Amino acid sequence: MTASMSRNPQLNAHGELHHLLSIEGLPREIIERILSTADSFINVAEREVKNVPLLRGRSVFNLFFETSTRTRTTFEIAARRLSADVFNLDIARSSTSKGESLLDTIDNLTAMQADMFVVRHASSGAPYLIARHVAPHVHVINAGDGRHAHPTQGLLDMYTIRHYKKDFTRLTVAIVGDILHSRVARSDIHALTTLGVPEVRAVGPLTLLPAGLEQLGVRVFTRLDEGIRGADVIIMLRLQNERMRGALLPSAQEYFRNYGLTPEKLALAKPDAIVMHPGPMNRGVEIDSRVADGGQSVILPQVTFGIAVRMAVLSIAASSKAMQ
Repeated sequence: MTASMSRNPQLNAHGELHHLLSIEGLPREIIERILSTADSFINVAEREVKNVPLLRGRSVFNLFFETSTRTRTTFEIAARRLSADVFNLDIARSSTSKGESLLDTIDNLTAMQADMFVVRHASSGAPYLIARHVAPHVHVINAGDGRHAHPTQGLLDMYTIRHYKKDFTRLTVAIVGDILHSRVARSDIHALTTLGVPEVRAVGPLTLLPAGLEQLGVRVFTRLDEGIRGADVIIMLRLQNERMRGALLPSAQEYFRNYGLTPEKLALAKPDAIVMHPGPMNRGVEIDSRVADGGQSVILPQVTFGIAVRMAVLSIAASSKAMQ
């Protein structure tokens, strides 16, 4: 075990994945193990009996303090297919809305024999706070925290890329759009660089590009045509209007004219380039429907792969020894 592993709050003393809080700092071998484990779960949905008993007797609590039907549903499906008992906390009626603190809520749920918390929260760092607080045998999975990270989305994006492109070390990947507010972009960038992608590009208007991208090994482009030229993979991002403060964009129409992905612009990428989007899509703003529904789009397979990847994360974390 390396010293860096012992300091990583996601890993136990044996270097095993115990919590999934961020892709940043996650060893490459653990990312690759998650992707390989997901392979074994891809075909579970096609079987007559869709469940495997890996989490039988375990209790998984979905704590979504932000709304996200797709992510919560895929986590719920993943946990049920692993035979876990799944509980979805109704945040609108929960004790946190009545003044009880987040950690008080966690303590009460732990007293109900919770084994794992899947947490989405508007505050960056909330899953880390919970992970430091819970009992050593309890696992915490970050389902998105503020602008910080969305590790399982990053992992399912990596699975999608690997499925279609096989070798990360030969790719040019362009991430396009509202990178400033996107926790998905941050997770993708850390995953892509860790897996050895030689060229990761960030493409968007200056107002939506955070400082410091170059230090992460990313090439920055403010013109879409330059940013996607010759790309193997294009990851489109949703404009996150709910997180914006002030006038960062003139209008949705102008954004689409300059940064929306159309068939004509897609032709600048490699002929076999794939188009991805974490969803939900704003058609006619980030992406033309002809691209979203076209032959190079892998947006729906991403959703399917997401269940297998989340099954892999839940099963690997649950199999780890208690934190010390």
